[in-house]
Amino acid sequence: MLKPRIITAIISLAILLVVLFVVPAMIAAIIISIVLLVGAWEWSGFLGFKSNSMRYGYVFVIAVLMTVMASVLDGYSSQVLQVACVWWSVAFIWTFFFPTAIPIMFRWICGALVLVPLFIALLELYALSPQFLLLALIIVWAADMGAYFAGKHFGRVKLAPSISPRKTWEGVFGGLAMVASLAFVWAYYADREILVILPFCLAVGTLSVVGDLTVSMLKRTAGLKDSGKLLPGHGGILDRVDSIAAAAPLFVLGTTWLGLL
Repeated sequence: MLKPRIITAIISLAILLVVLFVVPAMIAAIIISIVLLVGAWEWSGFLGFKSNSMRYGYVFVIAVLMTVMASVLDGYSSQVLQVACVWWSVAFIWTFFFPTAIPIMFRWICGALVLVPLFIALLELYALSPQFLLLALIIVWAADMGAYFAGKHFGRVKLAPSISPRKTWEGVFGGLAMVASLAFVWAYYADREILVILPFCLAVGTLSVVGDLTVSMLKRTAGLKDSGKLLPGHGGILDRVDSIAAAAPLFVLGTTWLGLL
């Protein structure tokens, strides 16, 4: 299982670097849009649709919302990201009460709250600097990798067994330890105050765990283990962007408010 996971990660990283640093900005935005619309297709699998036409309809709705938010409401992106942070805070509380019944309409809304702000956050980070977008992703990946290896070797205490049976508190702390290490590296090379960078990175890393758990709740409700099979060893697009969806809005707002650019 680990080998295809690593191979997929290497190929995905190579493609990501090309998108961020080689192709023109317009093409990069289109590619980001396509990736998230694939995520919308996967999300439509959580909604119990019996026909592909209904699933395509949901993807169309998300595409319209992304277009409206990115163009018509461009000046309100900060407010959209603030709403997203509030949503993820609510989602964090929600995880304590699962399993609970999740109505279909609410699943519709959850998809929009996950995917649309993520789209805005990625575009905002790319516009600020592709390097900053990559840094945000690296923080989330560090939390994920640290959790994977710490949980595998030391995991004993279950984090949320009704949502994700394999996740443990030891894994969470291992992930945050790796994020903390990354924060020290960032503070040192960017000549930033560690007392600012460290809590900020830990907050981003913690919220990435909330994103993972929240999407897992929707998958469990739909009776799915993975959102898709597009990425061998990883699952679908949503299985890779769930953590980023929660962390990216906070990263955008934090870098602006804290003057980290």
